[in-house]
Amino acid sequence: QVELVESGGGLVQPGGSLRLSCAASGRTWSIYHMGWFRQAPGKEREFVTAIAWTSGSTTYADFVKSRFTISRDNAKNTMYLQMNSLKPEDTAVYHCAAKLGNKYTGYPVGTPNYYDAWGPGTQVTVSS
Repeated sequence: QVELVESGGGLVQPGGSLRLSCAASGRTWSIYHMGWFRQAPGKEREFVTAIAWTSGSTTYADFVKSRFTISRDNAKNTMYLQMNSLKPEDTAVYHCAAKLGNKYTGYPVGTPNYYDAWGPGTQVTVSS
């Protein structure tokens, strides 16, 4: 199994920036894809972005609109989410997720069921 832990959340003013990290441990050699999701109170978990662990190919949700950038450091088994121009509607708990192995499941990369492991989340609050 793979364990994931997020960090870097906090309170930031509108227009500000935050950098989230997701550290993976355990069977990290099995990671195929990693992603970020977010969940605001009373809303469903929402896809933000994902990155292929080997190739570095990225996928973004439309609402990101170049404000967010996903990256990874394979040597450190860590994924990052650089968030700029933050808005109040970005307020949510941000979770990282990992798909282990490349077995086809039929679920798209932007859906929670695509992933096998989840972190507990880190709170991001955008408010003045």
